[in-house]
Amino acid sequence: MLVVKVCHVDAHVPKSRATEEHQNNQQVDQAAKIEVAQVDLDWQRKGELFIARWAHGTSGHQGRDATYRWARDRGVDLTMDAISQVIHQCETCTAMKHAKRLKPLWYGGRWLKYKYEEAWQIDYITLPQTRQGKHYVLTMVEATTGWLETYPVPHATARNTILALEKQVLWQHGTPERIESDNGTHFQNNLIDTWAKKHGIEWVYHIPYHAPASGKIK
Repeated sequence: MLVVKVCHVDAHVPKSRATEEHQNNQQVDQAAKIEVAQVDLDWQRKGELFIARWAHGTSGHQGRDATYRWARDRGVDLTMDAISQVIHQCETCTAMKHAKRLKPLWYGGRWLKYKYEEAWQIDYITLPQTRQGKHYVLTMVEATTGWLETYPVPHATARNTILALEKQVLWQHGTPERIESDNGTHFQNNLIDTWAKKHGIEWVYHIPYHAPASGKIK
């Protein structure tokens, strides 16, 4: 049989009666209270940043003031400091800042036969490497309106291309009829070809480095 003895130390006594052991216990108590308070503050901060990140993304990656108003109008209390930190760390916002300017080129009404969300043009651009190690961004432009979707990735590969299209285009806008890109190896390969055929998507490749052929992206 294991016998456990528990001894109680009365640490909370008047200072006049306090021994060195009592004083040490009081110091430990105070340190523990400070540590618990710090943990509470850390969790509170993490929770606020989580909500700020949600509000910023759900509101469409707007600026600090617009995100604050969007959250306030929905009864969500956020600080400007939390919103600013989230925007500063937002990969999507970084990608959009570095995305190439989109030219409103229509080329004789080539898109008139398509309805909204049926045709997209895509291309990779490079970024200064983010904290998460993302160095490339797949830019996806809805051809009839110029609506831009972005998806940061660490490498420009066929798998990352498919992942970006599924998350940013198929899941949010539906399956398109047509996708246009250049014929880089991250676009023109068996994996992309199989995926496009599986979803019934016509994938059209432009002449390499021929900017007029990819007017929306270039």
